[in-house]
Amino acid sequence: MPTCDVCHNDYDKAFQVTMADGRTGTFDAFECAVHAMAPRCAHCQCMVIGHGAEHDGTVYCCAHCARAHGVTGLDDRV
Repeated sequence: MPTCDVCHNDYDKAFQVTMADGRTGTFDAFECAVHAMAPRCAHCQCMVIGHGAEHDGTVYCCAHCARAHGVTGLDDRV
Protein backbone atom coordinates (compact mmCIF):
# COMPACT_ATOMS: atom_id res chain seq x y z
CA MET A 1 0.00 0.00 0.00
CA PRO A 2 1.13 3.57 -0.53
CA THR A 3 2.64 5.28 2.51
CA CYS A 4 1.93 8.89 3.50
CA ASP A 5 5.01 11.13 3.28
CA VAL A 6 3.98 12.99 6.46
CA CYS A 7 2.57 10.47 8.94
CA HIS A 8 3.90 7.29 7.27
CA ASN A 9 0.50 5.60 7.46
CA ASP A 10 -0.01 2.76 4.99
CA TYR A 11 -3.35 3.47 3.33
CA ASP A 12 -5.01 1.88 0.32
CA LYS A 13 -6.70 5.17 -0.64
CA ALA A 14 -3.58 7.34 -0.53
CA PHE A 15 -3.26 9.97 -3.25
CA GLN A 16 -0.53 12.03 -4.87
CA VAL A 17 -0.27 15.79 -5.18
CA THR A 18 1.99 17.36 -7.79
CA MET A 19 2.82 21.06 -7.54
CA ALA A 20 3.47 23.27 -10.57
CA ASP A 21 7.17 23.39 -9.60
CA GLY A 22 7.36 19.59 -9.92
CA ARG A 23 7.29 18.67 -6.22
CA THR A 24 5.23 15.53 -5.66
CA GLY A 25 4.00 13.91 -2.48
CA THR A 26 1.93 10.92 -1.43
CA PHE A 27 -0.61 11.47 1.35
CA ASP A 28 -3.33 9.60 3.20
CA ALA A 29 -5.35 12.73 4.08
CA PHE A 30 -5.74 16.30 2.86
CA GLU A 31 -4.50 17.44 6.27
CA CYS A 32 -1.14 15.78 5.63
CA ALA A 33 -1.02 17.20 2.09
CA VAL A 34 -1.64 20.73 3.37
CA HIS A 35 0.96 20.30 6.12
CA ALA A 36 3.60 19.26 3.59
CA MET A 37 2.76 21.36 0.54
CA ALA A 38 1.18 24.65 1.66
CA PRO A 39 3.46 27.68 1.56
CA ARG A 40 4.22 29.49 4.82
CA CYS A 41 3.72 33.19 5.39
CA ALA A 42 7.05 35.02 5.24
CA HIS A 43 6.05 37.10 8.29
CA CYS A 44 4.10 34.93 10.76
CA GLN A 45 4.95 31.47 9.36
CA CYS A 46 1.32 30.26 9.32
CA MET A 47 0.32 27.91 6.50
CA VAL A 48 -1.28 29.78 3.61
CA ILE A 49 -4.22 27.56 2.72
CA GLY A 50 -6.25 30.15 0.82
CA HIS A 51 -5.06 32.59 -1.83
CA GLY A 52 -2.96 34.71 0.49
CA ALA A 53 -0.97 37.61 -0.94
CA GLU A 54 2.22 37.53 -2.97
CA HIS A 55 4.82 40.17 -3.74
CA ASP A 56 7.97 39.54 -5.81
CA GLY A 57 7.65 35.78 -5.23
CA THR A 58 7.23 36.08 -1.45
CA VAL A 59 3.99 34.67 -0.01
CA TYR A 60 2.10 36.24 2.88
CA CYS A 61 -1.11 35.07 4.52
CA CYS A 62 -2.61 38.58 4.40
CA ALA A 63 -1.92 42.21 3.55
CA HIS A 64 -1.13 42.96 7.21
CA CYS A 65 1.81 40.55 7.21
CA ALA A 66 2.99 41.91 3.85
CA ARG A 67 2.94 45.46 5.26
CA ALA A 68 4.92 44.25 8.28
CA HIS A 69 7.65 43.31 5.78
CA GLY A 70 7.51 46.70 4.11
CA VAL A 71 5.33 45.75 1.15
CA THR A 72 2.94 48.49 0.02
CA GLY A 73 -0.02 48.39 -2.30
CA LEU A 74 -1.52 45.08 -1.16
CA ASP A 75 -5.01 45.09 0.35
CA ASP A 76 -7.13 42.25 1.68
CA ARG A 77 -10.22 44.05 0.34
CA VAL A 78 -10.63 46.88 -2.10
